[in-house]
Amino acid sequence: MKRWCALAACALAVSACAMVKTPMPPAVAVAPVRPVVRQLVDEHGAPIERIAFRAGVSSVTVEKLAKQQACVSDEGAGLVTERGPVEVYRMVCASGKIFMARCELRQCKAM
Repeated sequence: MKRWCALAACALAVSACAMVKTPMPPAVAVAPVRPVVRQLVDEHGAPIERIAFRAGVSSVTVEKLAKQQACVSDEGAGLVTERGPVEVYRMVCASGKIFMARCELRQCKAM
């Protein structure tokens, strides 16, 4: 009987806490933040094009090829050309070196 009374008292306390409503804080208007995009230029002042990372069918194969040549990257191998029977992949190594590979019908070779 004591356990039942203790359980009922706990249930009553929990339900009482659930009934207390606290007011929501007022919404704060936040101005949208526009990202600052810097245009990269080379040593002669010509703009450098930034290619967005796109994974391809042979990305994993190119990453394995790069690993055999001591090239490790957090980002991985990205597709540079359009998808098709012949694809070119690019991978930036942790050391700063660029590893590129050409894959024809999923047969990849380092460039």
